Amino acid sequence: MSRVTLAQWQMLAAVVDHGGFARAAEAVHKSPSTLNHAVHKLEEQLGVQVLEPVGRQVRLTEAGELLLRRARQLIESSESLEDVASRLAAGLEAEVVLAIDQVFPAAAQAKALERFSETYPQVRVQLFESVLNGGIEMLYDGRADLVISGIEAQGFLGEPLVMVKFVAVAHPTHALHRLGRSLDLRDLAQHRQLVVRDSALRQSTNAGWLKAEQRWTVSHLNTSLDMLKRGLGFAWMPETRIEQELRDGQLKPLPLAAGSIREVPIQLIFRDQDRAGPAAHAMAAALRQAVRECAFEDSIASNE
Repeated sequence: MSRVTLAQWQMLAAVVDHGGFARAAEAVHKSPSTLNHAVHKLEEQLGVQVLEPVGRQVRLTEAGELLLRRARQLIESSESLEDVASRLAAGLEAEVVLAIDQVFPAAAQAKALERFSETYPQVRVQLFESVLNGGIEMLYDGRADLVISGIEAQGFLGEPLVMVKFVAVAHPTHALHRLGRSLDLRDLAQHRQLVVRDSALRQSTNAGWLKAEQRWTVSHLNTSLDMLKRGLGFAWMPETRIEQELRDGQLKPLPLAAGSIREVPIQLIFRDQDRAGPAAHAMAAALRQAVRECAFEDSIASNE
């Protein structure tokens, strides 16, 4: 067991922060003699002088500065632990499991997680980056508290969150662009299509146009994007994920006569909204707010 209690470190910190025993006593609602005794007892137990008199005031010794710096970490950890305990007592979850489809705008996802961390820094977050039925499967299995997906979940009510636009693109030097004319699906069928694999383990399905004679299937959207920039195929990509590449000329929309753009409604789905804890509801609120903020920023940028 520790020889020095947390209360003794807290009293020492109060004396230092308030410039003396009298002011510290008023701040922490203790008598000056109580604080004085606690600090002297601390010095006695450690065998180290932590305070030295300077006129009518006191200041930390060199050893005291080092010890108090370490002790403040203990004090902060203790306060954080008590905060977590009080939140748990009020029904706060220790962890939120979130399944987000990879097509969800990355900027909105980052904003939401940042906002959530500011309010609930002690709540663990498990983020699963799903594809197609992957998030829905987690929902059915009871493994996710919140799911963001473009797939309907039978038996669950989804809340419309954002519309994701997919654009058919390829590298500017790709053979499809070199044709120099409007394209149709017969043209696409002769070239390699890049698609992202459904992350569901049991009921994976294919989605979209998948009739190219050559097809490479990858597990992550970023891998598909990297291959596109290397000219290894064509794909329909979420517009928000390729904005920079389109501006820089690394990718170019395919001149399809029809079907070059698809829109997919993305929904927010609770596993059980009535039983969800405050952290899950806060995460959902952060996602909604992030989507609104990103949409507002995009509208300003387009007007400029």
